[in-house]
Amino acid sequence: MHNDTIVALATPSGSGAIAVIRLSGKDAIKIASSSFKSVSGKNLSNQSTHTIHLGHIVDGNKTLDEVLVSVFKNPNSYTGEDVIEVSCHGSQYIQQEIIQLFLRQGCRMANAGEFTLRAFLNGKLDLSQAEAVADLISSDNEASHQIAMQQMRGGFSSEIAKLREELLNFASLIELELDFAEEDVEFADRTQFKALIERITFVLKRLIDSFAVGNVIKNGIPVAIVGEPNVGKSTLLNALLNEDRAIVSEIAGTTRDTIEDEISIGGIGFRFIDTAGIRETEDIVESIGIKKTFEKIEQSQVTIYLFDASKAIDTLEDVRIEIEKIRNKYPQKPLLVIANKIDRLDDIQLAKINSTIADVLLLSAKTGFGVEQLTNSLLNLINTGALRNNETIVTNTRHYDALLKAFEEIQKVQHGLETGLSGDLLAIDIRQALYHFGEITGEITNDDLLGNIFANFCIGK
Repeated sequence: MHNDTIVALATPSGSGAIAVIRLSGKDAIKIASSSFKSVSGKNLSNQSTHTIHLGHIVDGNKTLDEVLVSVFKNPNSYTGEDVIEVSCHGSQYIQQEIIQLFLRQGCRMANAGEFTLRAFLNGKLDLSQAEAVADLISSDNEASHQIAMQQMRGGFSSEIAKLREELLNFASLIELELDFAEEDVEFADRTQFKALIERITFVLKRLIDSFAVGNVIKNGIPVAIVGEPNVGKSTLLNALLNEDRAIVSEIAGTTRDTIEDEISIGGIGFRFIDTAGIRETEDIVESIGIKKTFEKIEQSQVTIYLFDASKAIDTLEDVRIEIEKIRNKYPQKPLLVIANKIDRLDDIQLAKINSTIADVLLLSAKTGFGVEQLTNSLLNLINTGALRNNETIVTNTRHYDALLKAFEEIQKVQHGLETGLSGDLLAIDIRQALYHFGEITGEITNDDLLGNIFANFCIGK
């Protein structure tokens, strides 16, 4: 049901300075009015939209709290319905007392994402904008925040909607031709239609390709830190994170599992994975850790190979061979080679490392020397040109899937135009492409899809 009045806590659960309780629905103002006593004697039902009022929430003769009540009247609200937001003190007891009071007066508890679902159903947001709301809430670095904001403002959906509208116009003309099939007329200019299909193909390719960048930006770029045991991988992780997240000891093989942590560098989220050291071992537990190391390299976007410069100074050729093995095993994966613990070496030894190992970064995780150069190198590996140019970047797997299907249908249309396919068969492929475009923005939807999308939202949003 979407015509009843719902209520939920809109701020995180737990105690705090304030909490916000949100109501939405046809009886939201009426229900709030029955429990609100304004300090100036105002009746909420008579107040203008987008106004705030000081007063008390009362349950019979019992005053629950002094509050500020914000009034948003339909259609000028987030959900497109009448909305009330009660800002109360952040005591969990107060929050629950007020919510329980509203429930007794006719509200029901909102489902996950139901406020945003109502915004979609009432035409305040299209589906891709609604999904961007969840991405915005979960964004934890500048890049993911920027992408979510652009999508929420309609950058992605407006681009798709424009292409869909142009394609729909041609589809209508081709459908019209079918009504005059016996007279052999063409209402749709085939030259203009080919140009449109080429433009749509170009845009779809760009959007599909952007998912490779967008997905890792949204979820954090995984960076595996690998090397022999006790070369300082955990110390490097701590230096990058500025905290003692990993266990550091002098005993070789301490890290028996993988350790993950995320930091933001230049607005991009990097997920650093400290792995068990790679070496021959008979220890069953440690060998499992080493197996996981190779699994993490497979899953990572970037690999850092770290070696102890102080111990490897006389075996640099062995180190070089080991690096080449990794490069050959993962030729497409960027590899940063780092000589750690250089604070223990003299200038002659450092020169030897530079001459033996190509493109090596010199670093001391203990003192912090070289950490900034490492972070700059990581940033240089990530293609954020589209982000800097404020281009549309796809981060949503559902959108990516729909774009792939739309692209497949557009390819069929293009082939049909080139081979002189009849209008009725062209129309079938065009309709399929339009369907997949509509899936993205929500012109075409079903209850299962909506349930799936909004179930991932937090309650209160």
